[in-house]
Amino acid sequence: MATSRFIKDSGLTARMTLTMFLLGALFVGLVALVISYVNSAGGAVMVTVIAIGIAFWQWWSSDKVAMRAMRAREVTPEEAPELHGMIDRLCALADMPKPRVGVSDLPVSNAFATGRSPDRSVVCVTTGILQTLDAEELEAVLAHELSHVAHRDVLVMTIASSAGIAAGLLMRFTQFGGMGRSRSNNNSGLPVALVVLLVSLFVYAVSFVMLRVLSRYRELCADRSGAYLTMKPAALASALQKISGESAAAIPTKDLRTANAASALCIVPAFAGGISGLMATHPPLERRLEQLARIQAELGRPTG
Repeated sequence: MATSRFIKDSGLTARMTLTMFLLGALFVGLVALVISYVNSAGGAVMVTVIAIGIAFWQWWSSDKVAMRAMRAREVTPEEAPELHGMIDRLCALADMPKPRVGVSDLPVSNAFATGRSPDRSVVCVTTGILQTLDAEELEAVLAHELSHVAHRDVLVMTIASSAGIAAGLLMRFTQFGGMGRSRSNNNSGLPVALVVLLVSLFVYAVSFVMLRVLSRYRELCADRSGAYLTMKPAALASALQKISGESAAAIPTKDLRTANAASALCIVPAFAGGISGLMATHPPLERRLEQLARIQAELGRPTG
């Protein structure tokens, strides 16, 4: 794939590389530990196949899982001509392949990008955001989402999250079969299930923290990249303020639960105000607006 015109971000590249390396090492270590506790060669092969299968399924079906979680469907240019037209213009401006386009039938104002590769990616918006934003603001949001695709951080988030999922499944595996007591178990005096449980919890905790740190940084990067592409940072700032300021109380609880399932992929958290601190998947709105204001000043345009 040719390099897009979105600005490069060495900080994002370094964080993605570190996340993949550390989580990959933890995942391999967890699988090796489980295998060491399996008495039979057949059991070891089964554990390895399960681990690889989990990672492959997460990678292969990432777009379908996210779209299902957001009740989204792919739309054609005939069904959504204005939305397709905006994405066509932005992809031409960014010199990147056009992703598939989706619409989520949710009143929550949001947008997200997902997919296992730039060629298999999808950019999706909710019906709520289509009703809330004007054309310039929606274009700014779409540029943000296309930046995620161009930088491949959606793919990294998808693959990295499989470590936590695999850890949870391997914990279940230790409880319901496939393992006997190992030779090393006699020396340590610890039950097999307890050892694997503790290591699995550690892998899950590390993946939980690292993915959220990466998620917060990638949102700032996409804000910055999208703003420089469109040269309209004030439009993105206005969009973020509008969709972040919606009242969650006015949205049906079942729709909030649906949106929250894919909250980390969305441009703003599914819940109004989001979650702060270590649990947060997005940077504070104030920090995002400050960055966009700096870009606005740099471009020499009056603030809106």
